[in-house]
Amino acid sequence: MKKMLEDTLSRYEALEKQLADPAVQADSQRMAAAAREHGSLSRLARKYKRYKEIGQQLAEAKVMFEGSDPDERELAEAEIPVLRESREEIWQELLDATIGGEDANRTRCVVEIRAGTGGDEAALFAGNLFQMYKKYAETKGWKLEILDASPTELGGFKELVLAVEGEGVYRELQYESGGHRVQRVPETEAKGRVHTSAATVAVLPEPEDVEVDIKPDDYRKDIYCASGPGGQHVNKTASAIRLTHLETGIVVAIQDEKSQHKNFAKALRLLKSRVYEAKKREEVEKRSQERKSLVGSGDRSQRIRTYNFPENRLTDHRINFTIYKLDQIIQGALEPVTEALIDHDRQQLRDSMGDGDLAG
Repeated sequence: MKKMLEDTLSRYEALEKQLADPAVQADSQRMAAAAREHGSLSRLARKYKRYKEIGQQLAEAKVMFEGSDPDERELAEAEIPVLRESREEIWQELLDATIGGEDANRTRCVVEIRAGTGGDEAALFAGNLFQMYKKYAETKGWKLEILDASPTELGGFKELVLAVEGEGVYRELQYESGGHRVQRVPETEAKGRVHTSAATVAVLPEPEDVEVDIKPDDYRKDIYCASGPGGQHVNKTASAIRLTHLETGIVVAIQDEKSQHKNFAKALRLLKSRVYEAKKREEVEKRSQERKSLVGSGDRSQRIRTYNFPENRLTDHRINFTIYKLDQIIQGALEPVTEALIDHDRQQLRDSMGDGDLAG
């Protein structure tokens, strides 16, 4: 935790220097990217900087208290409890702010929803998850944009890629990564039997341009005609874009917009997020060989959550949390689930850190 906070403060201060650099100010794109990243780091960096300042003041007060000057001892005796209380308050705020790791405070992320096991019913469930996130984003005041979509003829989605922007988006949505299982009677089922199907969700932090610099030479760009559900031809103009990152082999294809330029811009955003996530995963795997994949294969057995419609029940298997308000949750009232997951992580982080001194 301390290293992550130190890195955040160091990066924040480096960005402040960049923003004051005439060369950066002359480049509008670099300036905008640096300003966005500076803004996203600001809250945590300033809080940690204040924590360190109070720690320094507390150390100085202790020296005064142990000194021979009676006036200084009296002043220090009054200051020390106040400083300790202020430091403890910021310590708790830092614990809360760092839940989710180094990307917790990002204000932009990409959400990928894919139908898994279950055919048409899985695609419809993927659509339900999209609507749930869309309505949740509306209640939080977040901006949600569809980057790409592969709809089915019955109104579901084989795949859906979203960009979400706003305060706390990654900190909250990161918990959605994994396999989601649904148990319900499909509308197409005449005998009323409960079916089980699945969808997977991957939530990726969206990096700033200054963090992931992808040049045109780093990828291959293919342009082709878009197609719709069932292979139906949608666009006779070549506007769909496919980008292949040469180093990692990551492929991104976008055909949602009629404009080739808009599709390219969306594809590049998505490619940067996936490359950033891949590089992050590589770093983690170097430290630990036991890292599990983000979402699994989409099989029913690899799940983080079950949505049981007949019982109006949602169960999050990671923390054994069950709530009988599925009808409300699927309409966007996701707060109880997210808060339970954050509370669980908060308690784990506090238990692991104890009363440690970050400034020491």
